Parts: sequence; structure tokens; C-alpha cells
Amino acid sequence: MACIPGLNPTKTLGIISPSSSSYSIQNNLPFSSSAKTHFKTAQISQRLPMISIAMATKQQEHEPSLNALTSSDRRDEVMSAAKSSLSNCLSETNLHLTIPALKSKTRGKVRDIYDGGDYLVLVTTDRQSAFDRVLASIPFKGQVLNDTSLWWFNQTKHIAPNAIIAVPDNNVTIAKKCSVFPVEFVVRGYVTGSTDTSLWTVYKNGVRNYCGNVLPEGMVKNERLPANILTPTTKAADHDVPITPDEIVQQGLMSQADYDEASSKALSLFEYGQRVAKEHGVILVDTKYEFGKGPDGSVLLIDEVHTPDSSRYWLAHSYESRFQNGLEPENVDKEFLRLWFKDHCNPYEDKVLPDAPEGLVTELAWRYIFLFETITRSRFQIPETMEPIHDRITRNVSKALSLLQN
Repeated sequence: MACIPGLNPTKTLGIISPSSSSYSIQNNLPFSSSAKTHFKTAQISQRLPMISIAMATKQQEHEPSLNALTSSDRRDEVMSAAKSSLSNCLSETNLHLTIPALKSKTRGKVRDIYDGGDYLVLVTTDRQSAFDRVLASIPFKGQVLNDTSLWWFNQTKHIAPNAIIAVPDNNVTIAKKCSVFPVEFVVRGYVTGSTDTSLWTVYKNGVRNYCGNVLPEGMVKNERLPANILTPTTKAADHDVPITPDEIVQQGLMSQADYDEASSKALSLFEYGQRVAKEHGVILVDTKYEFGKGPDGSVLLIDEVHTPDSSRYWLAHSYESRFQNGLEPENVDKEFLRLWFKDHCNPYEDKVLPDAPEGLVTELAWRYIFLFETITRSRFQIPETMEPIHDRITRNVSKALSLLQN
């Protein structure tokens, strides 16, 4: 697909990966074995099992609590597995050196993107980023991000279509090339955050008109906004830059029609995500979405959806009482990692950062899995073998590309 001027062709339509080592070839409708695609889906799917996340048959009887987050048999199990896997994290990939069909590599903060001719191969690594830099590698992170996105992509296809070609590995998505809008659609429901572009940071510094949104006086940290707001950002050399809707159109980053459609989808996705999260005992506080232009000109949801990398989550049952008492919410995302680095260094200016403690790394692995299991009510499949992840990915991607090319 030809690139639209000003757009980034190195991203693609959707990051979806299963809790399984097998994979499927599929179109906009995950789990649909009858869906027709432009890549001989029917023939290929006869040889490959379809992917799904097996939903737990018994739903949780209680909302998640801090006790379940900080002390449980499941936590002990995951933390032990994470500690044993610290040396087997997927921190770097070089598939272009092991798979002849891949022509080049683009390294993002978390994902490695390979040019496969008609396709892009996107590998979600275990790299953990914040403050626009990589902080650590977290066991199982790439897999749980893909599992989380898979669940949400399937739940939100009635709001925004996506286009997945194949999921050959727990950490990999193969997708069609497309043109990507160079704008991140950040949607917020609360005044909070600790980074330079967070809403609380700019609000406490006196800003009352942010990305085209007029903010009321007298708000305090972690307070819910009167209504959800959209605060778009665009990429500078090494950091996100807030931008207004008018500036997006004036600078030619998007047409007015495309912006209107993408912003409407973003707000609808967030409202739906908040509703689903609440039903599962957590609060979706804020998140970001990315959109691309499909072959038919449609606006499509890409990248990841409502993951703990792209979103902030709090436990719902304790939010109100903690807010009224001036306490920080119980978070289930990477915020505690951000705070640790802010307490121990200047993550924006220091050239060399301290190593994250082992306990912090394994705790983050558990929190990501805890959130996945809480929202999907399914059990995350911890890898059972210590096979080097890069070897496994090479084998599975090679097989997938071979089938796609037949």
C-alpha cells in the first residue's frame, strides 16, 4: 500500500497475539474461522488451529482487592516464574539476520518492526519504557501485552475495525502495511500522572487550556474530570508533544474528516473501556490510541488497546475512600515503576539510569498479569519451557511467512 505523505508507514493495523504457541490467519474479526481475507485464509486455516483466549467458566465473585494484588498464591506463583525467567527476557530481536524473507528492522521502544515485503512483522519485546526511554526488561511482558490487546481488539471491533493477518507466536503479529497518522489520541478521565506531559503536571503548573480543553479551577490530583477529554500528542525527536485539534489539521498531519472520525472512535473506545473495566472492578483512568489508513481509505485502530503499557488502571473499590483521604489510588500499571525512577534519578536528563531492583521487575510482571486475568477472567499461560524466545519466534515466523507466500 502506498504511503500517504506525512504519515509513517512502519506501523500497521493492530497488535494481537494469543496465549498459545500456535497461530491463525485472520481478517478484521478475530476468532472467526469463516472470515474471508485477501490472503487465502480459508486454505491456510485448515492447516492451523484458530487462536482464542479461553475465558474462565467461573467469573470472579468479588472485585479485585489490594490483598489479591499483594498477597495470594497466584502472585507467589507468577513472581517465582518471573524470577526464574529474568535471564530469558526478550530484550532484543534480530529476525532480519535469521529469516531471509525479512528485509530490514525498525526498533521502537517496545516493538521491533520488520519489513516482510507485503507484510510487516511486529515483535512485542519485554522492554519496559517510560519517560521516552527504556528502563528495564520485564519477564512475560511482551506476551501479556499481546494477550491483553487480543482480548480488547475482539471486544471493540464493533467500534473500530482492525486488520490482522497472522499471529504466529505469543510475541508476534504479522499485518498488512499501512499509513499511520503521526498523532497519538490520548484520552483522560482523571487529573493525574507524574510525567512532564501528564494532566496533573500541567494543571498544577497553572495550565487551564490544554490541547483545546478548558479545565475547571479547583481540581486536585486524582480527581475525576467532569467529562472525558482528548489530549492529542505528536512525536518530536525523542518525546511526545501536546497538540490541539486545530494544529493537527493546520500542520497537515490529518485531514479534518480523518481527525473527526479518529477522535470520535477514540472517545467511544475509552467510554466502552471504562464501562468494561468497571464491571471487572478496575478503573480505566487514561489511555492512548493510534489509528491508520486502510487500503480502502477507512480509519482503523492499530497498535495496542487498553494495555497497562498504554493505559493507567486503578482498583475501583478503594478509589473513593483513598481520594477523600488524600491517598494515592491503588494502581495496577507501571506508575509505581515511574515513581521509583523519579525517586532515584532524573529519568529525563540522566544519561545513565540505575538498574531497576529485581523485586520491582518481578512485581511489574505480576501486576501486568494480574490486570490481564482480572479483566479477561482468564488465566495467563506462563511459558512452560526455557527455550530461548528468539529461537522460538524465528521458527514460528518462518513458518507463517512460508504459508502466507504459498
